Amino acid sequence: MTTCRIRYARIAAPVLLLSLLAGCVSNQPKEEAKPEPAPPVAEKKAAAPTAATKTAAPKPAGKNGYDLSKNKPVTDSTKVESGQGTMVKGINNWEGEVTGVPAAKSRFTNLRIGMSQQQVVDIAGQPTDQGAYVTGKAFIPFYFGSDRSRWEMVYKGQGRLIFSNQAGFGSGYYLTWIIHNANEGGYR
Repeated sequence: MTTCRIRYARIAAPVLLLSLLAGCVSNQPKEEAKPEPAPPVAEKKAAAPTAATKTAAPKPAGKNGYDLSKNKPVTDSTKVESGQGTMVKGINNWEGEVTGVPAAKSRFTNLRIGMSQQQVVDIAGQPTDQGAYVTGKAFIPFYFGSDRSRWEMVYKGQGRLIFSNQAGFGSGYYLTWIIHNANEGGYR
């Protein structure tokens, strides 16, 4: 009987150790595949461009450098889902999303994804309401990456700002989602 238990322990211990090590998640940034440059094309000199050859100039980006021309206006911030806005890269390679169309004279246009909470409060002022909540990533065993919890700030007539916690055991929160909504009521 004891021999059977010893054999079981010899087999179970390495299997348990390997499963624990396999569960660890790394939060290393993923490298994106860069497209290969197109082969050079022989240039042709044209006399004068005609109306048919002119193309529309790209729309200029906003003050913060984000092109929000494809965003639709938000009427209810509580029903906004991830993926409805424009995915952007911000400060220190933080990835985030900007949803909605900025209100006239909105302080949110000066914000950048990746800013700390204090930087945002210095620019946008104190929020009307704010609070924290955990995400599903908080319940993944041995997950020490970012976005385990979020902090939400609501500004009346402006919209909402969502912050994600940093990776590891840090306590800082960084801006990852800007929701522009001129009809924002101001409370969560």
